[in-house]
Amino acid sequence: MKKAIVTGGAGFIGSHLARELYERGYKVTILDDLSTGKKGNIADLLSRPLEEGNVKFVHDSILKSPLLIKLFTGVDYVFHLAAIASVPASIRDPFTSHIVNLTGTLNVLEAARTARVKKFVFFSSAAVYGDTPILPQSEGMLPAPLSPYAVNKLAAEHYCNVFKNVYQLDTVSLRFFNVYGPRQDPNSQYAAAIPKFIIKVLGGEAPVIFGSGEQTRDFVYVRDAAAAAIMAAESAAAGVYNVGMGKTATVNEVVRLILNITGKDLKPVYQEARPGDILHSLADTSRIRALGYSPRFNLEAGLKETIRHFSES
Repeated sequence: MKKAIVTGGAGFIGSHLARELYERGYKVTILDDLSTGKKGNIADLLSRPLEEGNVKFVHDSILKSPLLIKLFTGVDYVFHLAAIASVPASIRDPFTSHIVNLTGTLNVLEAARTARVKKFVFFSSAAVYGDTPILPQSEGMLPAPLSPYAVNKLAAEHYCNVFKNVYQLDTVSLRFFNVYGPRQDPNSQYAAAIPKFIIKVLGGEAPVIFGSGEQTRDFVYVRDAAAAAIMAAESAAAGVYNVGMGKTATVNEVVRLILNITGKDLKPVYQEARPGDILHSLADTSRIRALGYSPRFNLEAGLKETIRHFSES
């Protein structure tokens, strides 16, 4: 039985990844300090008998080296998601963002090297591209980060490459575009747009759009994102890969889809654009598709699943 560690595994994406690993027969350890993650996201996994579920939860920090080395010993794959995953939060407090996102990643890398982990999968971000006018964004482009968060992610990618080249730790960095889906927190101050739109609309309130709404995003459903991460771990993938749909939609289009799916007759409210937000993003997914990646959920199907989740919650 293969063993995997998911740092930040009680978070939105991490909890889906942990479930996908469990369903594929992995023995999974979830490490999360619950600063943004929620134990409720993994409650169904933890409620199973250990011999059946093979899922363990550790409530602790990635900043504790001795703990990490102990947890990582005998593990095949480390999936590193633990982070302050917010552009606005990094602008508000760049120092804390640096400590958690960059020093924390270096700590996890060093523990993985010491424990002789088979492969390290780093969850990076399309934010490293900045607001480039060149679309689609390919892995060979010169990054142009616009926020401390993006700088953290880019620097961590370089650390991953160094640990591969200098210390022979197999690493791969995945630049995720706009991931959405069930369990994405709509109540966080820095929550992504889609869950906020859905909660507003389901409550009969007008969704709030920052900027004109004509900014474009490459939205990828969370289960496709989780599958891409496992594929990268199990393959010979190395270096940097984009993970997205390879298609764009405007924020206005997303809101219209949500209104159509829910059958609500509401008009969006527009507010000033937020600092650090980019105007357009689109993934060149040719590199990861060469590994066999093929998203199963288009935007409408993913939104239907997400709306169903929030309707039932």
